[in-house]
Amino acid sequence: MKILLTGCGGQLGREMKRSLASLGELVACDRGQLDLAKPDALRDAVRAIAPTVIVNAAAYTAVDKAEAEPAVADAINAVAPGILADEARRLGALLIHYSTDYVFDGTKPAPYNEGDIPAPLSAYGRSKYAGELAITAAGSRHLILRTSWVYGLHGANFMKTMLRLGRERSELRVVGDQIGAPTWTRHLADATAVILTRRDLPSGLYHLAAAGETSWHGYAEAIFIEAQRAGLLEKSPVVHRITSADYPLPATRPANSRLDCSRFTRDFGLALPDWRTGLIDCLADARF
Repeated sequence: MKILLTGCGGQLGREMKRSLASLGELVACDRGQLDLAKPDALRDAVRAIAPTVIVNAAAYTAVDKAEAEPAVADAINAVAPGILADEARRLGALLIHYSTDYVFDGTKPAPYNEGDIPAPLSAYGRSKYAGELAITAAGSRHLILRTSWVYGLHGANFMKTMLRLGRERSELRVVGDQIGAPTWTRHLADATAVILTRRDLPSGLYHLAAAGETSWHGYAEAIFIEAQRAGLLEKSPVVHRITSADYPLPATRPANSRLDCSRFTRDFGLALPDWRTGLIDCLADARF
């Protein structure tokens, strides 16, 4: 197969580049080579490369910043996926795209499944949901994989922020009333590589996140415990549990970000490891 990977310089894209390299001819593009905010250039690039698979790991992920510049978030998260889907249909290619738990409002008391109706609370969430709709409307072969609380060794994410703050401060205040599953980028990338080896790939929407659940507060405490064990942190700060109201941000986050991934497991025979297992393995590789 010939794979076009977008966003190869990002936190997910860098792991994708590693995981997809052995599957065929990989054309990996970063933002400088392929800017999803430029529609005409995007179409021209896809047509010139003529891939059989498009893996869209590029995204606008600055959740709070999106409240001030929703048009930029829409260009990358909503318009560009639709263009990729259009071009995939024209080529007869498969598009794999990653979405987010932030398409939901978080009011459901149980984990969200693929049949639940999205109701995003933020400009970022709305842009990602619009991207899902654009892909579906294009009629191409596609897999939309919704995931949650993504982190890795590259780019900006909660884990890296906590490690930095843990070295700088003796006490931290972290929200404890939002629940989800921190998901390591390498696990997402490796799962993508595995499913691409299948000949009978289905088309549609799936949830794919780490097993288990925790709060941001619980996640922070686990980061410090495991970072100490890995020799990345000398002493853990005290982590105080606070509410979302105690730490207001421009973008509202869902209180419940848990995703039911049973459909993915049923159809692909795969499940991601528990979130803490991913965290331990990630920190074991840490070099930052």
